[in-house]
Amino acid sequence: MVRATMGFRRSTRRKLKKTLRHKFKVTPYLTEFKIKDRVTLKPNPSSHKGMPFPKFKGLTGVIKARRGDAYVVQIRIGNSLKEVISRPEHLVLKK
Repeated sequence: MVRATMGFRRSTRRKLKKTLRHKFKVTPYLTEFKIKDRVTLKPNPSSHKGMPFPKFKGLTGVIKARRGDAYVVQIRIGNSLKEVISRPEHLVLKK
């Protein structure tokens, strides 16, 4: 038998799928965030670069720093704090 791959996008065929009428927009790629902004991680499947790991989908965190084109987002899971590096097209400002 062939061994199953354990790649980054494994088991995400349904999780990371756009709707049929989803249109490409430039705005999410150009969005600027400030430090201490609250954001929700919402991966954009059309952009593979800077995508957070799929288990962080839908979680809310705080922007701690900027790293190149990406942002460092601190997320609390239980009692532990995790830092996720993600590009702006995968982040949505929480109101």
